[in-house]
Amino acid sequence: MRSVTYSMGVSLDGYIVGPDGGFNWTAPDEEVFRFVTDEIRGVGVHLLGRRLYETMLYWETADQDPSLDDSMLQWAALWNPLPKVVFSRTLSAVRGHARLASGGLAEEIERLRAEPGTGNIAIGGATLAAEAAALGLIDEYRVRVHPVLVGGGIPFFPQQGRRVDLELVETHTFTSKIVHLRYRVVGSGGASREAL
Repeated sequence: MRSVTYSMGVSLDGYIVGPDGGFNWTAPDEEVFRFVTDEIRGVGVHLLGRRLYETMLYWETADQDPSLDDSMLQWAALWNPLPKVVFSRTLSAVRGHARLASGGLAEEIERLRAEPGTGNIAIGGATLAAEAAALGLIDEYRVRVHPVLVGGGIPFFPQQGRRVDLELVETHTFTSKIVHLRYRVVGSGGASREAL
C-alpha cells in the first residue's frame, strides 16, 4: 500500500507561510534543491490544493525559460509528467498532467492507495494537509526546518486537538543549517507500517 507523505519547508516556530503571506525564506540553495528533487523521484502522484497548484503552474512552461540552470530543468522534467490531483471548489479546469478531484480527500486517497502503482502519494498545501492530518491519512511528515522565526502565519502542523505519535526515521543537516526531519506516524496505515 502506498504511503501518504507531507513535505514542506517550515520556520523554526512552525510556519510554512509567514504572517504577511510570504515564504521567501524557504527558497532552497543548490544542496536543498537537489535533495527536494531526489525526494520528488519517490512520488507517484501529488495531491495539491488550489493555491499550491497555481503556484506550481510556473513549472509547466519553465523548460522554455533560457535562464534556468540544469538542476531546475531536471526538476521541471520530473514535475511536469507527475500525475497531480487538484482539490478546488473554484477551478473548473486544470492543465498538464493534473485532474480535478472527483471526490473528497479520503475517497481520493483510498482510491489511489488501491490502484496499482509505485511511489508515494504526496500532499502539498497547508489546508489540504490539515484536512488529511485531521482524518488520520498522513503516514509521514517530512519537515525542512529553516533557521528563522516568522512569528505567525500558516502552521505546518494543524491544531487538530488530537495526539499523533511519531517515530524519527531520518535526519539530515544541510550546510545552510536547514535541518531535514522525516517522521513516520506510529501505527500508520501506509506502506511503511511493516517497518514498525
